[in-house]
Amino acid sequence: MAYAKKIFNDNFLEYASYVIKDRAIPDLEDGLKPVQRRILHSLFEMDDGKFHKVANVVGHCMKYHPHGDASIYSALVVLANKELFIDKQGNFGNILTGDPAAAGRYIECRALALAKKVLYNPEITQYTESYDGRNKEPQVFRSKIPVILIHGGEGIAVGMSTKILPHNYEEVLTALKSCLNNEPFQLYPDFPTGGMVDVSEYQDGNGKVLVRAKLDISDPKKVLIREIPFGTTTESLMNSIENAARRSKIKVSAITDYTTESAEIEVKLARGAYTNEVVDSLFAFTDCETSISLNLLVIRDGLPTIMTVTEIIKYYAVQIVEILTDELKLEQKALLDKIHARTLERIFIEERIYKRIEEMKTKQDVIDTVITGFAPFMKEIKRDVTEEDVERLLKIPIRRISLYDINKARDELRQLQERLKDVRNHLKHITAYAVSFVDELLSGVTEEQKRKTEVISFNKIDVREAAQRNLSLSYDEETGYLGYEVKSGKVQFSVSSYDRILVIRKSGVYSIINAPDKLFVDKGMLFCGLADKDEMADRVFTILYRSDETGFAHLKRCRIEKFILDKSYELIPDGCRIIKMTLKDEVSVELSYKPKPRLKVLNESFAVKDYLVKGVKAAGVRLSAKEVKNGKFVKIKKK
Repeated sequence: MAYAKKIFNDNFLEYASYVIKDRAIPDLEDGLKPVQRRILHSLFEMDDGKFHKVANVVGHCMKYHPHGDASIYSALVVLANKELFIDKQGNFGNILTGDPAAAGRYIECRALALAKKVLYNPEITQYTESYDGRNKEPQVFRSKIPVILIHGGEGIAVGMSTKILPHNYEEVLTALKSCLNNEPFQLYPDFPTGGMVDVSEYQDGNGKVLVRAKLDISDPKKVLIREIPFGTTTESLMNSIENAARRSKIKVSAITDYTTESAEIEVKLARGAYTNEVVDSLFAFTDCETSISLNLLVIRDGLPTIMTVTEIIKYYAVQIVEILTDELKLEQKALLDKIHARTLERIFIEERIYKRIEEMKTKQDVIDTVITGFAPFMKEIKRDVTEEDVERLLKIPIRRISLYDINKARDELRQLQERLKDVRNHLKHITAYAVSFVDELLSGVTEEQKRKTEVISFNKIDVREAAQRNLSLSYDEETGYLGYEVKSGKVQFSVSSYDRILVIRKSGVYSIINAPDKLFVDKGMLFCGLADKDEMADRVFTILYRSDETGFAHLKRCRIEKFILDKSYELIPDGCRIIKMTLKDEVSVELSYKPKPRLKVLNESFAVKDYLVKGVKAAGVRLSAKEVKNGKFVKIKKK
């Protein structure tokens, strides 16, 4: 049993670690999940400048991704629709309507130049074996820009999840440039669907945001939805409006979707409804306004880590400098090798060193003779001449020697030396070079890459306030049922399904409940009213009740302000029953006593205003020590 438990625990940990690191959570260094990384790696390998069938790309990627073609295809479509690294051709679906992409055999794609520029450099990228050991794939790309912020992303792993909102490409690069220059910066989300976003609770990549559709309400009888909130489609948005209309939250006569390249949903209002009346209801009861909770979780140094947008920008400010340094050092080495090779070649041909090997009989003699021939020119060469250098020189064909252009060779050498000087200068001023690299990327920003989402602050609509009170709450005295679906009986007042109702039963038990569709509250209900805070503060109940034990009358005045929803409370003490109840102040209590020997006064009156308003838990004041026959409230006549 213990062995089986150990196997289970070990296997579960391995599975959880695999799902977190290799499936669901993007890596900080390149901002990609493994399937996205493998798709781009496949596109780089296949790249010949032409479009490739998506089906072919999927097939090629299956060499690296062990989870089947369906997951690769769907991930490729999503990645292509980000429109940052993949150039697409054909029907890749519509992010506004939610329409799916065409089959992989009908659509084509290729890697954009930007992808290679910011991600691809095999010489400084670490590669690992693919799942079957037959191929090599990158562990992570060394990205020069924070792709994780531009793309955004979400994923659910074992025991954790991530939700990262996309940000504007130009603004992210500008923030990266500001960080390199030690200047302040601030980033807010930007969505491809446009709309509006409230970032008052956006905690630098965490917290939550409110997103809204953009509405055109210039026509008083219809609402045009021009931009939709992030995370919705025109179809889901229309469904939410239809559901709200069915529940009588808004009055709509027709909904039509005219969306093509931009969103346009026409909502025609029913008779008697106007745009200024239904806007709040659209935000409160439909997906025209939604809340998105965020969790910026990434894989950093092999471990899941919660970060902020600011931390990611600072991380990439360091990373871009490191990557550019590595690339410049590689180029410097390559330039030095070329300069060395071209210098040897020029001296070998111009000084006719090749003539000296004509009488040499052994290979070693040839090598020694060539190396000796370079001895007078070592100040110019600046590096030891190796046997590999000699082998390369000896392979130069006679035709090339005979057609050798001295001036052209010296021009090429001069260009190499100038480039070497530039590279060394960039290495010396690497931060300025990184800023210039970002500036080069910014110069390529197109109009389509400008901000689409408007950042504003708006008050969240309270559904209770936005709900229309268009339901008639009725009470049937004969059956004792109360609710807006009670068809018989007397209408009490109009409510919405979000209203709270105070109900006082004839037994003196009261409770605050949500407006019921149909609820038994007993026959002889004493009171029913809205449980609004303002109304409850102004509402004073005057209760006349009788003790069953003594028969004495008591008067209680109170307000009902504090409560727990759906909990029952006692308004009068046990062993008592209510005679009458009123909300009026300008009244008096008239009591009639049971006739008894030596009892001369059988009727008595008490002004209600003479008694204090106390807490709802307080007992009533005894009016007299006489057994009550009956009692009533009588309006006080003005003198």
